[in-house]
Parts: sequence; structure tokens; C-alpha cells
Amino acid sequence: MTHQGASISREPKPVVVDPGPPRSVSRTWLRRRWVWVLLLVVLAAALYRHHVSSQRAASQATSGPARPPVSVAAATARQGDMPVYLTGLGSVTAYNTVAVKSRVDGQLVHVAFHEGQHVQEGDLLAEVDPRPFQVQLEQAQGQLARDKAQLEDARLTLARFKQLRAEGVVSQQEYDDQASRFNQFAGAIMADQATIDNAKLQLTYAHITAPISGRTGLRLVDVGNVVHANDQSPVVVITQQEPITAVFTIPEDELPPVIKKLRAGEQLPVEAYDRADQNQIASGSLLSTDNQIDSNTGTLRLKAIFENTDGVLFPNQFVNVHLLLDVKRGTVIAPVAAIQRGARGTFTYVVKPDHTVEMRPVTLGPTGRTEVAIDSGLAAGEVVVVEGADKLREGTPVQVRGGEHEGASPKPGG
Repeated sequence: MTHQGASISREPKPVVVDPGPPRSVSRTWLRRRWVWVLLLVVLAAALYRHHVSSQRAASQATSGPARPPVSVAAATARQGDMPVYLTGLGSVTAYNTVAVKSRVDGQLVHVAFHEGQHVQEGDLLAEVDPRPFQVQLEQAQGQLARDKAQLEDARLTLARFKQLRAEGVVSQQEYDDQASRFNQFAGAIMADQATIDNAKLQLTYAHITAPISGRTGLRLVDVGNVVHANDQSPVVVITQQEPITAVFTIPEDELPPVIKKLRAGEQLPVEAYDRADQNQIASGSLLSTDNQIDSNTGTLRLKAIFENTDGVLFPNQFVNVHLLLDVKRGTVIAPVAAIQRGARGTFTYVVKPDHTVEMRPVTLGPTGRTEVAIDSGLAAGEVVVVEGADKLREGTPVQVRGGEHEGASPKPGG
């Protein structure tokens, strides 16, 4: 602590002079700076080379293709008529099916048909032992003869009673009794005649005949077995196959145009194809439709009829049915194989005169088995790629195999 009046002496602080970094640190910093400079120069050179390579590649792409053309198959779009088909899965059904059973009881003594034979209506199929029914017939005929004799006797007696009644010899009651006896014998004769007719009918039933014309199946009862009128198993099953029908289904959304055609009285052609839907088996026409839609599947059953004179259709056979609904006239037609599908919809690759392809969006019309109608996007005479499209892009050079374009099929697919 200082006293008042005393002077305070302050000594100046020494000035410290920074000698700077050592010489070794300065050299290290300089080296690092030159390394960074060299790195920047190398990076700039790499960027320049990449830019030059990109420009060279773009120049090569602009000047011409660097890769060989892609080999493809092509077809020429044409103008023609395109049929509009409705397709459905179906099953062949016999036009008529009859399970032939015996209508009388007895032993089966004869089979007159061969399995798989085509029989006509009325042909003999089998025979049940007719002897019991023949005996019944003879008994009824004998009863009729006896009753006829009694009727004749009653008639003569009634005639005498009528004369005696006129002479007053017999009473009215005796005459009425004789008339009643005569009427009883007349009624008995009518009953006898009915018995005879029944015996003849049973004798007729002992001969089992074909109720319809058709094809017989396998024999279900052998000779020697006793058959009954109430048996569950038939002797044979006959199916009528000429003509024959097929029942198939279509979605309910496709029903209105079909109903419209039927109400107008138009006959709609129908074609039956095999299980693979490749070969046409038979052709016919639409016969009728069901009266209600299946709520579980949203489909309606339709029935088509086929003449089947060649016997190619068989009951319960699976078929693909094609119903010809309409024909689109004068439209552009291309193969189905030429149509591609992508994120932007349907398109096709069109081969241009310079042998490169153009990716062309198209709007499709009715589609058949092998061909499709083009509503817009393609003109008749243009060449489209039908094989090898998976290797193509816009502007890809192509070489059409065979040297010539294959035209579209002349017959539209169903």
C-alpha cells in the first residue's frame, strides 16, 4: 500500500519479438500447397478428358451407329375385315339322352345291339322272356270267349223274356233281372278286352326298342339277369349326337349385343376349337341362351348346335367356343405378335425406310387369335416387328430376316 504524496515508479515491460515459425515448418507447408495444386491439376485434366470422351461418343452416335443391326422378323400391316369374336369355355352335350330301362319284370333273354352301335328309333335293343305275358294274353282271351258265350245266352234269354212279358207270362221283375244279367255279361266282356289289351302291351314291352335314334353306350345288363321296371340301372344309354349341342359361358357384360342380335332374328355362327384352342373342330350356330345369370361367376350359359355328321364332337367333350358377333370392315390389321406393352400403354416397333425402328403408340380394336385390329397409330403397308422386339429401342438399326417382309395371315384368327 502506497503512501500519499509518494511517487509511483513503473518500469517499462520488455517487448517480445516473435521470431516466426521455424524453417522446417515453413518448408512443410510449402510442400503441402504444391501437392494440392498438383491434385487440382490432375482433377482438371480428368474432367477435361471425360468431357472430350462424352463429346466424341455423342458425335459418334450422331454421325452413325457403332453396333451391328439387330436381326428381326417383320410383317406388313394390311387393310381388311376383322371378325369380332366372343370366346368361352364349353362342354359338348348330347341333343337327347335316354337311359333305356325295362318296363316289365322278367329275365333278359336276348340283347340285339352292339356297344357303340348307331341305332334308329324303333330298333330292337333287348328282349325280356315273353312267355309269362303270352300266357296272360291267352288267359284273357279265354275269359273273353267264355264271357261272350254267356253274353249270347243272356241275350237270347232276354229276347224270350221280352216276348213272354208282352204275353203276361213273366213278371216285370223277372224281365228286369234278366236284362241286368245281360248287361253284366256285356261289362265283363269290356273288362276282358281291357285285360287282353294289357297283356298285349306287356308282351310289347318285353321287346325293348330304341326310343330315339342315336349311339348306344356300353351294355349295363347282361343276358340271364332278371330286370325289373323299377330298377335304377338302365339296360343301356342312348345319346343323340346328330345334331349335338355345346353349352358355354360368356361374361354378363358381353350379353347385350348377343341379345340384340338374337331379337333381331340373326343367326350367329359358332365355331368349336379343341382344348388347346388351336384347331377348329366343328362349326354351327347359336341355339339359345339361359334365362338367368349365374350370380357366383357373373356369366351366362349359351347353347350352340352343330350338325356333327362326321361325329367329331362327343358328349362331355371340352371345347373352346368362338361366337362370331360382328365383322369390322376395312380396318388396319396387324399380327398380335407385333403388339408390345409398356408403362405408356400399347405400342409397336415400325421399321422405317432407313432400316431403323420407331416406337409407335397404337390403339387396339378387336383382337383375334393371331391378328388384331388397329384403330389408330398404324397405317396399312407399314412394316412392324413381330420377333426380336426385346432387343430394340427407339432408333435401333435392324435387319429383317429373309430379306422380304412377311405379310399378315390372310385369314383372321378367331
